Amino acid sequence: MDLRALRYFIAVLEAGSLSRAAASLYVAQPALTAQIKKLENELGTQLFERSHAGVTPTTAGMQLYHDARRLLSDAAALRERFQRPPNGLEGSVTLAIPSLLSSLLLGPVLMRLKERHPLVRVFVLDDLSLMVKKAMLDRRADVGILVDTPVLEGMACEPLAEESIFLCGFDVGGIAAPLVKRPRKSISGKAVARRGIGDIAFAKAAQLPLVLQSRRFNIRQQVEGAASNLGIELNVAYEHDSARVLRSLYQAGAGFTFTPGCALDASALTNEHWICARVTEPELKRSYTLATPANRAVDPVAQALIDVLREEIERMVGEGIWKAELPAGHQKD
Repeated sequence: MDLRALRYFIAVLEAGSLSRAAASLYVAQPALTAQIKKLENELGTQLFERSHAGVTPTTAGMQLYHDARRLLSDAAALRERFQRPPNGLEGSVTLAIPSLLSSLLLGPVLMRLKERHPLVRVFVLDDLSLMVKKAMLDRRADVGILVDTPVLEGMACEPLAEESIFLCGFDVGGIAAPLVKRPRKSISGKAVARRGIGDIAFAKAAQLPLVLQSRRFNIRQQVEGAASNLGIELNVAYEHDSARVLRSLYQAGAGFTFTPGCALDASALTNEHWICARVTEPELKRSYTLATPANRAVDPVAQALIDVLREEIERMVGEGIWKAELPAGHQKD
């Protein structure tokens, strides 16, 4: 295996076609096909599914794509390092993070890290919580944020944050509002319910039409466990694994979904039909753990990312941007 083979592989994956990749690389298609076949033989696995429409990566192909991009970036940085004097912290780090959390967190984190260490490169593997755990166990990431996994074999784990689970959706029929307990304020001597986030008992939430992902997802498993403990059934109206499909369904008023605090839509709170209520009795929680390989010291580049992650999380929690709580030892006065 050499760097040229990895460049060819990346070009084929991104082009989705051997012929288009060959044209962009200015090489003959048979030669490019031979290079991909050689790479598959060296790795002992199939990297692409072939069809008349082109090629699509296999699971192994997608894993190699992420790893190859990092390898090529490191190689380019190595050449640059010898062509100019060192100037501050430099290197690459791979972060594995759940998709829902990455949407909230990574924009501010990557911006602050770039301001502080412009030569640090971050590769992100954002996926389901189960795949984040697998990426850490496979040593494909240097830093991981695990969901509901306080301990993982071979990893040094530290608590990062804990958030509540909320019931959300558009209550176009007015069936959910009466079930939500809202904080109250006094107007002219009368107690009036405030708009915004309230509380809803799990048993009441379970009877509403629900739009949920399948049981292979972490939140669904937690919801199923709570229902089983209470001896009740969930009123599942729609079940889809696509987050986009679920969002479209509940935004259309088809039902309600269970959402972690990091995925709350703040702009929706201004809509009078939008329901957002913290689930109670029992209160459903989702914890996050920072994980790094236990068999080696954290290098300075990974530590720089970890420092910025913690700073941004503390800021977002403190400013109420993220409805979460910090570990007891990290609470600010």
